[in-house]
Amino acid sequence: MQSHEVLREVLKKTSAKQIAADMGLSLSLIYKWAEPPSDATGSGAHNPLDRVDQLLKITQDTRIAQWVCERAGGFFIANPEAPKAHPYSLIPTTNAIVQEFADMLAVIATAAADNHITRDEAKQIRRRWEELKSVTEGFLRAAEDGNLGILKEALPAERKA
Repeated sequence: MQSHEVLREVLKKTSAKQIAADMGLSLSLIYKWAEPPSDATGSGAHNPLDRVDQLLKITQDTRIAQWVCERAGGFFIANPEAPKAHPYSLIPTTNAIVQEFADMLAVIATAAADNHITRDEAKQIRRRWEELKSVTEGFLRAAEDGNLGILKEALPAERKA
C-alpha cells in the first residue's frame, strides 16, 4: 500500500480538519497528503510517511522505525531474508531459536537475581527478546515461503508425520 493510500484510509476515520488544526497546517495540505504524489501526475504533496521512508532509506538506521513503533505502542522487528533451504538447514535454524531463547532466559535470570530489574537490565532483556523474535520470524518466513519443504523429504519416514 502506498503512503497516500494509507492516509486516505486514515482520513476515513479521523477528521482532516482536526489533524490540520492540531498540527497547525492547512486543510488542503492534509487532503493533498492523501492524493498520489505530483510526480505520478497526481496533485498530492510529499506526506510525513514518505519523509519517514526517505529518512529510513538515507540513514539505513532502524532506530527510526523502532521509535515510530514505540510511539504507536508497539515494537519494530526486521523481517530477515528467508534462507535458501537445503536438507540440513532445519537443525541449525531450530538450534538458533533455542539458543536465542536460552540467552534471553539467562539475561532475565541474571537481572532478576537481586529481585530488582534496572532500566539497563530491562533494555538488555528487550534486546534479547527482539533477537529471539527475529530468528523465529526468519524460520517462519522460510516455512511460509515453502523453503523448508525439502527438509521434510530429508527426514526419516517415522519422523515425517
